[in-house]
Amino acid sequence: MSVLNRLKDYLDSNKVGHQVLTHGTTYTAKELAQALHIAGKDLAKVVMLKAGERFVMAVLPATWKVDLHRLRDIFQTHEVRLATEEELRGLFPDCELGAMPPFGNLYGLEVYADRSLAEDEEIVFPAGTYSEAVKLRYRDFADLVKPKVAEFHMPSPWPKTGS
Repeated sequence: MSVLNRLKDYLDSNKVGHQVLTHGTTYTAKELAQALHIAGKDLAKVVMLKAGERFVMAVLPATWKVDLHRLRDIFQTHEVRLATEEELRGLFPDCELGAMPPFGNLYGLEVYADRSLAEDEEIVFPAGTYSEAVKLRYRDFADLVKPKVAEFHMPSPWPKTGS
């Protein structure tokens, strides 16, 4: 079963309203935000980390970059690094590389979400493919995933462009 079908079944079985957004192929968060005609801050992205001996999913606004020093404090370990592509393939075999949805609970992963995401009524995120995204209420996401909420404090706005 594809990750999108698994995610839709999970949301439907929990009676969570959501919208699947189909778009042209995108490989980066910036491209996805542009394809969906939304601000980058309104798109949630997943950054997979290796914190000590465990993998951790960080969910943050797409315009932000991770600050590994800050995450060491949050995860209470000195060993924090980005997961490798090979590790991602093993963790998310049903997802296209880098397009995993922020539902770490479906993969047995601990999820941390930045507090700023909770300020938005809805979140939009990749749905496991390079051509689909999902939009749902943040409250529904939080109820299902039960992320640990943290303040990552790492905004790094994308450069302004003519469009």
